Formats: sequence, C-alpha cells, structure tokens
Amino acid sequence: MRISLATLLLLAPLLAHAYEVISVGDGDSMTLQVGPRRLKLRLAGIDAPEIKQAFGPQARQSLHQLCFGKDVQYEAEAIDRFNRTIATVRCNGIDASRAQLERGMAWAFRQKDRNLKALETAARNKKIGLWSDPHAVAPWRFRYAGSQDATCHVGARGGRYRWVNGRKMYGCP
Repeated sequence: MRISLATLLLLAPLLAHAYEVISVGDGDSMTLQVGPRRLKLRLAGIDAPEIKQAFGPQARQSLHQLCFGKDVQYEAEAIDRFNRTIATVRCNGIDASRAQLERGMAWAFRQKDRNLKALETAARNKKIGLWSDPHAVAPWRFRYAGSQDATCHVGARGGRYRWVNGRKMYGCP
C-alpha cells in the first residue's frame, strides 16, 4: 500500500505537467500548448541543422515523429535571445535531445553533458543521419554563411580560417 501511494505521489507532478506539442519548427525547437498560451521550446544541449540546410527537413521530421501530438514534460533551463525556453524535453518519456543525437539529427553542444557528446560520436562513427555526409556543415557555421568573407585564409602555422562577423573562425568547407 505504501509503495503504491509513494509511486502515485511521485508520478502525480509529472502527469500534472504534461503538455501537448502543437508544432515543430525544426530539429531542435517546438511549440507547446500550455493552458491558453503557447510556449516555444528549444531543446537543451543540441543544435540541429537549419530547415534550409542539408538534413534540416529530416531533422525536423525526426523531432515531429518523436514529439508531435504527444504528452511532453519539460524542465526549463534558460531563455534564449529569441525568447524561447531552453529545456530538457521528454516526449512520452523519451529524452528528445538524446533521441535526436542517437538518430544522427543534431550536434551536441561542446560545453554540455559528456553523455550527449558520446551519443553524437556514436552516430558519427556509424554514419547515421547527417553523419552519412562526410562534409556535414554545423548549423552555427551555416547560419553565418551569408555574412562571412568567402575567402579561406591560411595562417602562419598552416591553420585555415575565415572571417565571420569580425571573428576568426577556423576551418573552411
């Protein structure tokens, strides 16, 4: 009796905070219906390809299949510059960030959890999803492609770089 009561008490908060995904913007963002308002979420710990980028539509479809119309619990971590809530999101109990990495549909942020980076590395080694492309372009590089100097420079020690928004970015496509 005590165990079932304890289980009920532990699950009650999760059930009380389950929301429905009403749209998926791309491979790392979605909108929830939270009572009368809508809440835009960005998955914590990952960065997925942009919609107009190679594998962007596939990353969006992957997240859509995982979360759309399903019960979602989230744990907010921060607010980004676009006023989206950055959160750890679970769709029907599955961690969406981890699932996107396992499917090869996103990059793990370097400064985040090492377990996420390990999932990215495993997908990369198996050439799953976007990792089937040997020249996959990270979304943060793709976003700045229009504003960068097209010239690839070679530094004194042989490092290749471009200027992006006044900053030196190493590596050229």
